[in-house]
Amino acid sequence: MIAQWIAGIAIAFLISPLAWAGKEAVLHSHVFAAIFVGGAITSLPVFLVYRAPGSQLTRYVLAIAQVLWSALLIHLSGGRIETHFHVFVSLSLLAFYRDIKILIPATLVVALDHFARGLYWPESVYGVLNPEWWRFLEHAGWVMFLDGFLLYQCVYSYRELHSHCEQQVALEDAIDSAGKMEKLAAIGTLAASVGHELRNPLGAIRNAHTYIERKLNGEELAPLDPKLVQFFAIITRELDVSSKIINDLLEFSRPREPDLAPCPLKPLVEESMSLVPPRDGVTLVNDVPESLPIPDVDRDQFRQVLINIIQNASEAYKPESTGEVRVAAKTTERQGWQIIISDNGGGIAPDIIDKIFEPLFSTKVKGTGLGLALTSSMIERHEGSIDVDSTEGQGCMFTIQLPPRSTGGAS
Repeated sequence: MIAQWIAGIAIAFLISPLAWAGKEAVLHSHVFAAIFVGGAITSLPVFLVYRAPGSQLTRYVLAIAQVLWSALLIHLSGGRIETHFHVFVSLSLLAFYRDIKILIPATLVVALDHFARGLYWPESVYGVLNPEWWRFLEHAGWVMFLDGFLLYQCVYSYRELHSHCEQQVALEDAIDSAGKMEKLAAIGTLAASVGHELRNPLGAIRNAHTYIERKLNGEELAPLDPKLVQFFAIITRELDVSSKIINDLLEFSRPREPDLAPCPLKPLVEESMSLVPPRDGVTLVNDVPESLPIPDVDRDQFRQVLINIIQNASEAYKPESTGEVRVAAKTTERQGWQIIISDNGGGIAPDIIDKIFEPLFSTKVKGTGLGLALTSSMIERHEGSIDVDSTEGQGCMFTIQLPPRSTGGAS
């Protein structure tokens, strides 16, 4: 655009005097037109290129400015037919945007310019004083003839680019899927091995713990050391945690297909909440209507799904903070079941929200990163889906969607 401005000033100095005044080259008024009118045409698109590059407004302004430069150069050259080719070059350059909407205002400006100047100042556009009245139609027709080819090329290029993008996305998805499958296979093999290796020694520890606890209770040795009861409670708790980790590992390595059966949802939510370790200041609310139809789910698997999500939501609260974890549900004949677990805690950071269902990903110090991965896997085996919506600092909401499959009745 700036190069055209410089070229326009040069044409005004060198060509305009000869084209308009005859044989002698003198300073012509078109020099001022090239400087000021050309500067006005150039300034806005150059400004927008730096302030809003690539925007739709910038493209339209560039398109109109480009054909206005064609009109100015035609005027400066005295309507020379060779300068009209600048219109074709300008439209061809605008076609690189691959946007047919950009060519429309440019074509209209060319047609209006030829019509107006052909009517009031024909010498500036055609180089003659009395052209035929329909000459602007001839020029506009050739411009539209070129537009036809450019429009076809824009559509063809857009389709080709769209097809290439789809192929690229499909390739990236395939590579990502292959990487995930390889990772899951390795994790599954490791989980099965570790789970089996730890299950037997953990069982021996639990048996020994049970025997010693019964022996102490029977022999009345507990009063000798008041910390015995406390330590045995700690051992029991940690054994339960270890058992859950091993069960998660084995479940992840050998996923079981759900055994669907009618299961009232409200009592299942109540039972799941009772199995979640209580947190001071955190209230668990069962907001599932009792009048809902009874869904068909695998009771054990879906209870584990609820426990995992409710426990994660409860543990997300900071110590000494207060809040609530609420479970609600609704159903329609077309959309099926929707179970919503929401909290008003700290929420999930945007940079990790897409990773929370990946195996071995955890923000907890003691977490294995399998809880939500297992949850997602179990829901998928129920032919459902799970989504999470979170606003950092305001809480998050997990939405479980199950297909419309129920036995009727009430929960």
